[in-house]
Amino acid sequence: MTTIRNIAVGLPVRSGHVLVLSGTDRVKRESFHRAIGGGIEFGETAEAAVRREFEEEVGVRLDDVRLLAVVENIFEYEGRPGHEIAHVFAVDSADIDAIGLEAQLQVLDEGSPIRWVRISDAKHPFYPSGVGAILASLDL
Repeated sequence: MTTIRNIAVGLPVRSGHVLVLSGTDRVKRESFHRAIGGGIEFGETAEAAVRREFEEEVGVRLDDVRLLAVVENIFEYEGRPGHEIAHVFAVDSADIDAIGLEAQLQVLDEGSPIRWVRISDAKHPFYPSGVGAILASLDL
């Protein structure tokens, strides 16, 4: 990646848990949690992008969307450099409320695992950078 990517991600939080993707960087041998979301398309607002991404990736419609922060994420994944500007939203919906805390889901358009992770007991870092601090600052 040689350009900065603008993304929008959402943090559904319930009972001290957050719904996230689980991933692994094979080069670094690091497991991690990543906020659900993706790229903002030309002419699309960040809020519209996070709503679209949740429909595409999880099959849920978002009711409430509130911007928490904008963070910069400069990283290396699978040996390749990356640079993102991430709009991080608190998100909620009746569809998300229907997902049990023990549910094991997959991203609909790519297959990555999605699950609820207890924020206080997370054994792996949260990405994009800054999401862990945002989660720690929430009044749970």
